[in-house]
Amino acid sequence: MRIFLRALALWLVSAACASAGWRVISSERVNPPNELVEHRLTKVENEATSDYATLHFAIFRSHEAELRIVDQPTAPRRDLAEVMNEKQALAGVNGGYFDPEDAPVGLLISDGKRISPLSSARLLSGILFMTGKRVEIVRAKRFKSSNRIKEAVQCGPLLLEHGKPVAGLNETRSARRTFAAVNESGRTAALGYCSEVSLADLGEILGLTKIAGEARFAGAMNLDGGSSSAFWCRGADGPFSISEQKTVRDFVAIFPRADR
Repeated sequence: MRIFLRALALWLVSAACASAGWRVISSERVNPPNELVEHRLTKVENEATSDYATLHFAIFRSHEAELRIVDQPTAPRRDLAEVMNEKQALAGVNGGYFDPEDAPVGLLISDGKRISPLSSARLLSGILFMTGKRVEIVRAKRFKSSNRIKEAVQCGPLLLEHGKPVAGLNETRSARRTFAAVNESGRTAALGYCSEVSLADLGEILGLTKIAGEARFAGAMNLDGGSSSAFWCRGADGPFSISEQKTVRDFVAIFPRADR
């Protein structure tokens, strides 16, 4: 009986900890938005630790807008806001990892050109790409190359799969984060920024965050965070911008579809 009660007590403690995680305390559109991308500001709280985090989402429908990888192959490299303004993008975030010489690390495809090959590195567990009118995030080992894929970036780790946080994400190191996320159909997707949290926290937060009042995200992938983190979204009265602390090699951006 004593062993049973001890096991029951441990189970109750673990259950209480599991239920006392992150919760959404507010979520609202940042007005006035542009016509194809919804800029949503979401604030969350961890009931167990009293920590707070703020997220910005640039949400779009894939039949109206498309993802593009904007590469900066030569120095000097400019910041996100300058490039997004020049390219007349709707929204954008920093892209994938790069080495000390600013060469991309992992698969990078921009405008149909393969700039960097697929990597087997464990950290680079996900690939974000678009085919037709569907945005996808898949495990790198399941990725199938195709001439139809004109834009893709490999990064990681994966944060969500099938709507659930990925197990084994780092729980201790907090940093600014950027990410991409998709719904189950791949018809609604988002680029986003989050204030300082761990990867495990971000996975949990995205697992409970709804896309503009619709279904929750089904898949999500971490992009190069920390000092590389940047977010930019065009609004009717001008852009909203969170600047990176250092310039990066490439960006993931949202543009109007050419076939609209």
